[in-house]
Amino acid sequence: MLATYTPTIPQAQANVPIPNPPRAISTKDLSYLKDALSWELDAFKKFHFYAQQVQDPQIKQALDQAGQMHQRHFQRLLSHLQVNNTAVMSSLPRTQ
Repeated sequence: MLATYTPTIPQAQANVPIPNPPRAISTKDLSYLKDALSWELDAFKKFHFYAQQVQDPQIKQALDQAGQMHQRHFQRLLSHLQVNNTAVMSSLPRTQ
């Protein structure tokens, strides 16, 4: 029988968000951010589309609110990309 490894994260660390994004964005981070931006934009568009299709005002409002939440997420992610990455990378200390 094979044993499985289950990593444990202390509860205090599991729910603590990172207060500020890193100053520099790696190529891998950029790829993740592009994916996340795509997902958020897609979700926003879908909720907006469905909100236009329904007649019930409560459902329409719920769909609009969900769409606005994804739009805010998109804007927040986009704001993390508005940095001069070249300047930040050149200011970081070089490791040998």
